[in-house]
Amino acid sequence: MSYILQTARLTKNIGGKTLVSDVDLHIRKGEIYGFLGPNGAGKTTVMKMITNLWKPSGGTIEIFGETLTPKSYGVLGRMGSIIEFPTFYDHMTGRENLRLHCEYMGFYQDGSIDSALEMLDLTEAAGRQVKSYSLGMRQRLGIARAVLTRPELLILDEPTNGLDPAGMKQIRDLLKTLCSEYGITVMVSTHILSEIESIADTIGVIHRGCLKKEVSMKEIEEMSLEYIELKTQDTKRAAFVLSNELNLDRFKIMDGGRIRIYEESVPIQTLSKTLSENEVGIEAIGRKAGTLEDYFLKITGEVD
Repeated sequence: MSYILQTARLTKNIGGKTLVSDVDLHIRKGEIYGFLGPNGAGKTTVMKMITNLWKPSGGTIEIFGETLTPKSYGVLGRMGSIIEFPTFYDHMTGRENLRLHCEYMGFYQDGSIDSALEMLDLTEAAGRQVKSYSLGMRQRLGIARAVLTRPELLILDEPTNGLDPAGMKQIRDLLKTLCSEYGITVMVSTHILSEIESIADTIGVIHRGCLKKEVSMKEIEEMSLEYIELKTQDTKRAAFVLSNELNLDRFKIMDGGRIRIYEESVPIQTLSKTLSENEVGIEAIGRKAGTLEDYFLKITGEVD
Protein backbone atom coordinates (compact mmCIF):
# COMPACT_ATOMS: atom_id res chain seq x y z
CA MET A 1 0.00 0.00 0.00
CA SER A 2 1.41 3.37 -1.04
CA TYR A 3 0.53 6.53 0.84
CA ILE A 4 0.58 10.18 -0.14
CA LEU A 5 1.68 11.01 3.43
CA GLN A 6 3.17 8.78 6.08
CA THR A 7 5.26 9.25 9.19
CA ALA A 8 7.46 6.81 11.06
CA ARG A 9 8.06 7.17 14.81
CA LEU A 10 7.51 10.92 14.57
CA THR A 11 8.51 12.56 17.84
CA LYS A 12 8.76 16.12 19.14
CA ASN A 13 10.41 17.19 22.39
CA ILE A 14 10.55 20.78 23.63
CA GLY A 15 12.25 21.86 26.85
CA GLY A 16 12.52 18.32 28.14
CA LYS A 17 8.83 17.65 27.54
CA THR A 18 7.61 15.13 24.97
CA LEU A 19 4.72 16.61 22.97
CA VAL A 20 4.23 13.65 20.64
CA SER A 21 5.95 10.28 20.57
CA ASP A 22 6.40 7.60 17.89
CA VAL A 23 3.47 8.71 15.71
CA ASP A 24 2.95 6.53 12.62
CA LEU A 25 0.43 8.09 10.21
CA HIS A 26 -0.71 6.57 6.93
CA ILE A 27 -2.83 8.72 4.58
CA ARG A 28 -3.98 7.43 1.20
CA LYS A 29 -4.29 9.56 -1.91
CA GLY A 30 -7.76 10.99 -2.46
CA GLU A 31 -9.16 10.40 1.01
CA ILE A 32 -10.32 12.60 3.87
CA TYR A 33 -8.31 11.69 6.95
CA GLY A 34 -9.82 12.84 10.23
CA PHE A 35 -7.18 13.49 12.88
CA LEU A 36 -9.05 13.30 16.18
CA GLY A 37 -8.06 14.16 19.71
CA PRO A 38 -8.88 16.48 22.59
CA ASN A 39 -7.22 19.87 22.87
CA GLY A 40 -3.59 19.40 23.82
CA ALA A 41 -3.37 15.86 22.44
CA GLY A 42 -0.67 16.74 19.91
CA LYS A 43 -2.64 17.34 16.70
CA THR A 44 -1.17 20.77 15.96
CA THR A 45 2.34 19.61 16.84
CA VAL A 46 2.14 16.81 14.27
CA MET A 47 0.74 19.15 11.63
CA LYS A 48 3.46 21.73 12.25
CA MET A 49 6.07 19.09 11.58
CA ILE A 50 4.30 17.87 8.43
CA THR A 51 4.23 21.42 7.06
CA ASN A 52 7.88 22.01 8.02
CA LEU A 53 7.10 24.70 10.57
CA TRP A 54 8.76 22.59 13.27
CA LYS A 55 11.64 20.15 12.89
CA PRO A 56 11.02 16.69 14.37
CA SER A 57 13.11 15.56 17.33
CA GLY A 58 12.96 12.06 15.93
CA GLY A 59 11.36 9.97 13.21
CA THR A 60 10.65 10.70 9.55
CA ILE A 61 7.94 12.24 7.36
CA GLU A 62 7.39 11.08 3.79
CA ILE A 63 5.19 13.11 1.42
CA PHE A 64 4.59 12.23 -2.24
CA GLY A 65 7.19 9.48 -1.85
CA GLU A 66 9.92 11.90 -0.70
CA THR A 67 11.41 12.24 2.77
CA LEU A 68 10.68 15.72 4.10
CA THR A 69 13.72 17.91 4.79
CA PRO A 70 14.11 21.64 5.55
CA LYS A 71 14.81 22.13 1.82
CA SER A 72 11.76 20.25 0.48
CA TYR A 73 10.48 23.32 -1.36
CA GLY A 74 8.96 21.37 -4.24
CA VAL A 75 7.00 19.10 -1.91
CA LEU A 76 5.68 22.02 0.12
CA GLY A 77 4.59 23.76 -3.09
CA ARG A 78 2.17 20.91 -3.72
CA MET A 79 0.50 21.37 -0.34
CA GLY A 80 -2.01 23.80 1.13
CA SER A 81 -2.41 24.32 4.86
CA ILE A 82 -3.95 26.25 7.67
CA ILE A 83 -2.31 25.70 11.07
CA GLU A 84 -3.91 27.20 14.17
CA PHE A 85 -5.43 30.61 13.38
CA PRO A 86 -4.49 32.05 9.95
CA THR A 87 -2.67 35.38 9.84
CA PHE A 88 -2.98 38.08 7.18
CA TYR A 89 -1.91 41.60 6.33
CA ASP A 90 -4.77 43.36 8.09
CA HIS A 91 -4.41 46.64 6.13
CA MET A 92 -4.90 44.75 2.85
CA THR A 93 -8.19 43.46 1.49
CA GLY A 94 -9.12 39.81 1.38
CA ARG A 95 -8.58 39.75 -2.37
CA GLU A 96 -5.17 41.46 -2.06
CA ASN A 97 -4.07 38.89 0.51
CA LEU A 98 -5.01 36.06 -1.84
CA ARG A 99 -3.29 37.76 -4.78
CA LEU A 100 -0.12 38.12 -2.69
CA HIS A 101 -0.28 34.41 -1.86
CA CYS A 102 -0.49 33.57 -5.56
CA GLU A 103 2.59 35.70 -6.21
CA TYR A 104 4.44 33.98 -3.38
CA MET A 105 3.50 30.53 -4.69
CA GLY A 106 4.17 31.43 -8.32
CA PHE A 107 0.62 30.42 -9.18
CA TYR A 108 -1.12 32.28 -12.00
CA GLN A 109 -4.49 31.01 -13.15
CA ASP A 110 -7.28 33.28 -14.29
CA GLY A 111 -10.34 33.13 -12.09
CA SER A 112 -8.70 31.17 -9.27
CA ILE A 113 -9.06 33.97 -6.71
CA ASP A 114 -12.69 34.61 -7.61
CA SER A 115 -13.39 30.89 -7.44
CA ALA A 116 -11.83 30.54 -3.97
CA LEU A 117 -13.71 33.57 -2.68
CA GLU A 118 -16.98 32.22 -4.03
CA MET A 119 -16.42 28.76 -2.55
CA LEU A 120 -15.97 30.29 0.90
CA ASP A 121 -18.81 32.83 0.54
CA LEU A 122 -16.42 35.81 0.70
CA THR A 123 -17.11 37.51 -2.64
CA GLU A 124 -18.93 40.48 -1.09
CA ALA A 125 -16.25 40.96 1.57
CA ALA A 126 -13.30 40.59 -0.83
CA GLY A 127 -12.78 44.34 -1.18
CA ARG A 128 -12.76 45.06 2.54
CA GLN A 129 -9.64 45.29 4.70
CA VAL A 130 -9.07 42.08 6.63
CA LYS A 131 -8.94 44.00 9.91
CA SER A 132 -12.72 44.42 9.59
CA TYR A 133 -13.31 40.66 9.25
CA SER A 134 -14.90 38.63 12.02
CA LEU A 135 -13.16 35.55 13.42
CA GLY A 136 -15.29 33.29 11.25
CA MET A 137 -14.53 35.32 8.12
CA ARG A 138 -10.80 35.16 8.83
CA GLN A 139 -11.07 31.41 9.21
CA ARG A 140 -12.88 31.11 5.87
CA LEU A 141 -10.29 33.38 4.20
CA GLY A 142 -7.56 31.10 5.58
CA ILE A 143 -9.25 28.09 4.01
CA ALA A 144 -9.68 30.02 0.73
CA ARG A 145 -5.94 30.71 0.74
CA ALA A 146 -5.20 27.04 1.48
CA VAL A 147 -7.28 25.76 -1.45
CA LEU A 148 -6.46 28.64 -3.81
CA THR A 149 -3.68 26.86 -5.70
CA ARG A 150 -5.57 23.55 -5.90
CA PRO A 151 -2.98 21.62 -3.86
CA GLU A 152 -2.64 17.86 -4.03
CA LEU A 153 -2.58 17.62 -0.23
CA LEU A 154 -4.53 19.87 2.11
CA ILE A 155 -3.62 20.07 5.82
CA LEU A 156 -6.29 21.78 7.94
CA ASP A 157 -5.93 22.27 11.69
CA GLU A 158 -9.34 22.77 13.34
CA PRO A 159 -10.78 24.58 10.28
CA THR A 160 -14.24 25.11 11.80
CA ASN A 161 -12.97 27.18 14.74
CA GLY A 162 -15.01 30.36 15.03
CA LEU A 163 -17.69 29.21 12.58
CA ASP A 164 -21.41 28.97 13.26
CA PRO A 165 -23.30 25.73 12.47
CA ALA A 166 -24.07 26.90 8.92
CA GLY A 167 -20.41 27.72 8.36
CA MET A 168 -19.36 24.34 9.70
CA LYS A 169 -21.66 22.57 7.27
CA GLN A 170 -20.31 24.71 4.44
CA ILE A 171 -16.76 23.60 5.25
CA ARG A 172 -17.77 19.95 5.48
CA ASP A 173 -19.45 20.15 2.08
CA LEU A 174 -16.43 21.95 0.62
CA LEU A 175 -14.01 19.28 1.84
CA LYS A 176 -16.13 16.52 0.34
CA THR A 177 -16.22 18.41 -2.99
CA LEU A 178 -12.46 19.02 -3.01
CA CYS A 179 -11.87 15.35 -2.39
CA SER A 180 -14.46 13.85 -4.75
CA GLU A 181 -14.33 16.32 -7.65
CA TYR A 182 -10.76 17.60 -7.55
CA GLY A 183 -8.95 14.57 -6.13
CA ILE A 184 -7.40 16.58 -3.30
CA THR A 185 -6.29 14.54 -0.30
CA VAL A 186 -7.39 16.17 2.95
CA MET A 187 -6.02 15.78 6.46
CA VAL A 188 -8.26 17.64 8.90
CA SER A 189 -7.90 17.79 12.66
CA THR A 190 -10.68 18.41 15.15
CA HIS A 191 -11.70 17.75 18.73
CA ILE A 192 -15.38 17.75 17.71
CA LEU A 193 -16.07 14.19 16.66
CA SER A 194 -19.45 14.91 15.07
CA GLU A 195 -17.73 17.30 12.67
CA ILE A 196 -15.71 14.55 11.02
CA GLU A 197 -18.00 11.53 11.36
CA SER A 198 -19.99 12.29 8.22
CA ILE A 199 -17.09 13.06 5.87
CA ALA A 200 -13.97 11.09 6.88
CA ASP A 201 -12.79 7.98 5.08
CA THR A 202 -10.21 7.18 7.75
CA ILE A 203 -9.63 8.46 11.26
CA GLY A 204 -6.52 8.59 13.39
CA VAL A 205 -7.01 9.02 17.13
CA ILE A 206 -4.26 10.78 19.04
CA HIS A 207 -4.29 10.97 22.83
CA ARG A 208 -1.63 12.42 25.11
CA GLY A 209 0.86 12.59 22.26
CA CYS A 210 0.45 8.99 21.11
CA LEU A 211 -1.45 7.72 18.09
CA LYS A 212 -3.90 5.23 19.57
CA LYS A 213 -5.58 3.95 16.43
CA GLU A 214 -5.98 4.34 12.69
CA VAL A 215 -9.20 2.86 11.32
CA SER A 216 -11.49 3.37 8.36
CA MET A 217 -14.99 4.70 8.97
CA LYS A 218 -16.29 1.66 7.12
CA GLU A 219 -14.65 -0.59 9.70
CA ILE A 220 -16.17 1.45 12.52
CA GLU A 221 -19.62 1.21 10.95
CA GLU A 222 -19.24 -2.56 10.71
CA MET A 223 -18.12 -2.89 14.32
CA SER A 224 -20.53 -3.64 17.10
CA LEU A 225 -19.82 -0.50 19.10
CA GLU A 226 -22.09 -1.35 21.96
CA TYR A 227 -22.06 0.14 25.42
CA ILE A 228 -24.12 -0.30 28.56
CA GLU A 229 -26.22 2.70 29.54
CA LEU A 230 -27.25 3.04 33.16
CA LYS A 231 -29.79 5.56 34.42
CA THR A 232 -29.79 6.52 38.07
CA GLN A 233 -30.54 9.50 40.29
CA ASP A 234 -27.19 9.09 42.08
CA THR A 235 -24.53 9.18 39.37
CA LYS A 236 -21.83 10.18 41.85
CA ARG A 237 -22.31 7.08 44.01
CA ALA A 238 -22.79 4.87 40.96
CA ALA A 239 -19.46 6.09 39.55
CA PHE A 240 -17.80 5.34 42.90
CA VAL A 241 -19.16 1.79 42.86
CA LEU A 242 -18.09 1.23 39.25
CA SER A 243 -14.56 2.37 40.04
CA ASN A 244 -14.02 0.86 43.47
CA GLU A 245 -16.21 -2.23 43.57
CA LEU A 246 -16.04 -3.35 39.94
CA ASN A 247 -12.64 -1.84 39.01
CA LEU A 248 -14.03 -0.24 35.86
CA ASP A 249 -12.45 2.88 34.39
CA ARG A 250 -13.93 3.20 30.90
CA PHE A 251 -17.21 4.95 31.62
CA LYS A 252 -18.60 8.44 31.17
CA ILE A 253 -21.21 10.37 33.14
CA MET A 254 -23.73 11.91 30.75
CA ASP A 255 -26.55 14.42 31.21
CA GLY A 256 -29.89 13.31 32.62
CA GLY A 257 -28.53 10.87 35.19
CA ARG A 258 -27.05 8.55 32.57
CA ILE A 259 -23.74 6.70 32.68
CA ARG A 260 -22.25 4.99 29.63
CA ILE A 261 -20.04 2.01 30.41
CA TYR A 262 -17.55 0.96 27.73
CA GLU A 263 -16.67 -2.48 29.02
CA GLU A 264 -17.62 -5.38 26.75
CA SER A 265 -16.90 -8.17 29.21
CA VAL A 266 -18.92 -7.08 32.23
CA PRO A 267 -22.39 -8.74 32.42
CA ILE A 268 -25.39 -6.50 33.02
CA GLN A 269 -26.50 -8.84 35.80
CA THR A 270 -23.22 -8.25 37.63
CA LEU A 271 -23.58 -4.50 37.27
CA SER A 272 -27.16 -4.53 38.50
CA LYS A 273 -26.39 -6.76 41.47
CA THR A 274 -23.32 -4.81 42.60
CA LEU A 275 -25.01 -1.43 42.26
CA SER A 276 -28.09 -2.64 44.15
CA GLU A 277 -25.96 -4.12 46.93
CA ASN A 278 -24.33 -0.71 47.29
CA GLU A 279 -27.69 1.09 47.49
CA VAL A 280 -27.60 2.64 44.03
CA GLY A 281 -31.12 2.89 42.64
CA ILE A 282 -31.35 1.80 39.01
CA GLU A 283 -34.04 3.36 36.83
CA ALA A 284 -32.91 1.66 33.61
CA ILE A 285 -30.00 -0.38 32.32
CA GLY A 286 -29.30 -1.95 28.95
CA ARG A 287 -26.99 -2.24 25.96
CA LYS A 288 -27.08 0.34 23.17
CA ALA A 289 -25.38 0.93 19.82
CA GLY A 290 -22.40 3.28 19.82
CA THR A 291 -21.18 6.22 17.74
CA LEU A 292 -17.78 7.54 16.72
CA GLU A 293 -17.66 9.37 20.05
CA ASP A 294 -18.23 6.10 21.87
CA TYR A 295 -15.47 4.45 19.83
CA PHE A 296 -13.12 7.32 20.67
CA LEU A 297 -13.87 7.04 24.39
CA LYS A 298 -13.54 3.29 24.27
CA ILE A 299 -10.01 3.25 22.83
CA THR A 300 -8.70 6.19 24.84
CA GLY A 301 -10.41 5.49 28.14
CA GLU A 302 -11.02 9.24 28.31
CA VAL A 303 -13.67 10.25 30.83
CA ASP A 304 -14.88 13.82 31.02
